[in-house]
Amino acid sequence: MAKKSLIEKEKKKNLVKKYDVVHQSLKRQLKNSLGIQDKLLILEKLQSLSRNSAPSRLRNRCSLTGRPRSNYRDFGFSRHVLREMAHTCVLPGIVKSSW
Repeated sequence: MAKKSLIEKEKKKNLVKKYDVVHQSLKRQLKNSLGIQDKLLILEKLQSLSRNSAPSRLRNRCSLTGRPRSNYRDFGFSRHVLREMAHTCVLPGIVKSSW
């Protein structure tokens, strides 16, 4: 089980959603601007935004245990939870492969 403080820190998703449009518009302006002065002004605006609003600061976690590593995006679970659920036939269509 992940620490409570780390799980609370992951609730930054709200900030990412809130500032998503602002980030995209500033990045688009930066790409389309030609002058160096314009680019510097746009970069200052980007840097003035909250750090926690950047999408790169998010971490995928297991939705049940909060484990930060070995997550499957399709299910939102870590490999341990996915294996247990597959063995108990909770996930339809997932079978243990044997060869």
